[in-house]
Amino acid sequence: MSTTSLRPDDILKRAHAIGNYYGFTPLSMAAAEKRASAKSPYPENLALESLDTNARETAAFLKQVRDAGLSPSTAQPLFLWHSNAAAGRPAPKQILIQFHALGVEHAIADAVLIRAMRALISDLVKDEPQLRLNSMGDKETRSRFTRELSVYFRKQAALLPTECMATARRGDVFEAAEQLCTARMADELPSPTDHLSEASRKHFEGVLEYLEATETPYELASDLLSRGTAWTETCFEISSENRLSAWGSRYNELAKHFFKSSLPSIGAIIKIHVDERMEMPPVKQRSMARFVFVHIGDEAKRESMKMTDLLRKARIPLTQAIGVESLTEQMRFAEKLNPPYLLIMGRKEALERSVILRERSTYTETSIPLDSLIDKLRLVA
Repeated sequence: MSTTSLRPDDILKRAHAIGNYYGFTPLSMAAAEKRASAKSPYPENLALESLDTNARETAAFLKQVRDAGLSPSTAQPLFLWHSNAAAGRPAPKQILIQFHALGVEHAIADAVLIRAMRALISDLVKDEPQLRLNSMGDKETRSRFTRELSVYFRKQAALLPTECMATARRGDVFEAAEQLCTARMADELPSPTDHLSEASRKHFEGVLEYLEATETPYELASDLLSRGTAWTETCFEISSENRLSAWGSRYNELAKHFFKSSLPSIGAIIKIHVDERMEMPPVKQRSMARFVFVHIGDEAKRESMKMTDLLRKARIPLTQAIGVESLTEQMRFAEKLNPPYLLIMGRKEALERSVILRERSTYTETSIPLDSLIDKLRLVA
């Protein structure tokens, strides 16, 4: 949570731009297109009072998604972003920006979300943010890790702070572990990654492979823990020197409460205190994207992620469903936007470091090396 001198409307403008390039649609826009709204209470079996602040914000977002009539699934995932600041209303003192990927189990969703949030913080504070991440694993892992923490606190009781041990004896070993981390006494704590189930280990390795392949610097942080039953698998923190930070994690268990079946999901939240209170003007919409980037296969996804920030900084009018694996869903996305051009990259093009530019009106295709892509696109943009 941080204070920034940025104007509230500028924060939203930057969130819009990042969302567009990384394939996240504003929830308000997705809801307006659906033209359905039915207010309903929170699920009866969801104990809101037991959730931490970020989990409550995520639950409120999921409720809005459900109330808007949106039905994400693994076949048709949704990449959405949302804010509590809206046009025509006074800007809140604390602006929340949330990015979420609903319905994607693959590690690519984690990587795309991390890249998008990292780009947003970098845009807001004009410096290179630091990424720290960990994995708390699935329910099997959390149960195993809970037992390890209980044994640790029992054996180390005489050496640990009284307050920490009181928390552990109440049964909240995760909160006790967080207290040790805050006191910088976490060196001997068990690490959750040492106790990951096979499925969780493979998922976390996949996330790290995407980060390394896309040249995203990161630090493994065994002291970064997610408490409570809302969070699973990857958890991460992106922070800058001026203390602007984002928190993110998977929340598959929390999403179950709002949709008909299990929905693999991940989200991240930035909370920004602003000095200037103002009535929020409408965010000026960018002109329709002239290019939609379609990628087929992991190699192409990785190359496109590396290219995204360069294309954004060059102000190429482009968008993409970067976290969507299905070619059918990507083409559905492109047909909806109806751009003059498609950029197409498959495994062959990724290995050759090239991309195909297709003019949709004539089906003319041109192969362009990535090194000269920005210059070529400027000629037709």
